[in-house]
Amino acid sequence: MSHVLVTGSSDGIGRETARQLLAGGHEVTGHARNAARADELRAALPGVRGVVVGDLASLSETRALAEQAAAAGPVDAVIHNAGIGGGEPTRVETADGLERIFQVNVVAPYLLTALLPRPERLVYLTSGLQEDGVAELDDLQYAARPWHGMQAYSDSKLHDVVLAFAVARLWPDVLSTTVDPGWIKTKLGGPDAWDEVDEGAATQVWLATSDDAGARVTGEYLKRHEVQVPNPLARDIAVQDGLLDRLAALTGVTLPR
Repeated sequence: MSHVLVTGSSDGIGRETARQLLAGGHEVTGHARNAARADELRAALPGVRGVVVGDLASLSETRALAEQAAAAGPVDAVIHNAGIGGGEPTRVETADGLERIFQVNVVAPYLLTALLPRPERLVYLTSGLQEDGVAELDDLQYAARPWHGMQAYSDSKLHDVVLAFAVARLWPDVLSTTVDPGWIKTKLGGPDAWDEVDEGAATQVWLATSDDAGARVTGEYLKRHEVQVPNPLARDIAVQDGLLDRLAALTGVTLPR
């Protein structure tokens, strides 16, 4: 039995991930953006061990979330599921002065990775759109480039792969992987999506808990339990180190080496 923290687990793929983990006999600490959504999660999945609360669009709330999760006891795995899509018609900044997609999809999982006690396994959700992502390290937040919401989303999903691979390289004692869940029928996926939510959760549940040889990989990008070929930028050590340096500067927190 494993204890797994799942971010963004109040609905969609995250909730289904938590449900599958519970059905497999594992312990789950869920996460919700606010107290109301935490209550919804507890009602939907009364078997959860606990729910930590924090808005990932806020640096202070993300730090507080890390403190709550650490206090809830050690976890064997963290599934960084939470994220937002690329439907923003204009560039939006959070109260921290950071572009919102970048903050939620990239800064938050970096900060949680750096602040939480090191688990045995880390799983980061990405998207097939990581293939279209670019790594403009000197303009990660579209401060200078013309705004394009879906490109910003694609970039963020590439950055998640870069982060997962960087952690795999720097933390050889941790299995760090990234998963494309597919185009899933959720609020984020939209009405035209064709993959069912159970399919979108199964691979990360397997990676977080299974002792199968295929699940005990690190520094890999998977979909439907199979290793895929990532955007080649993700394996570029200069890109990895450059992203980590910029995230450390933005957050004031350096990933422990």
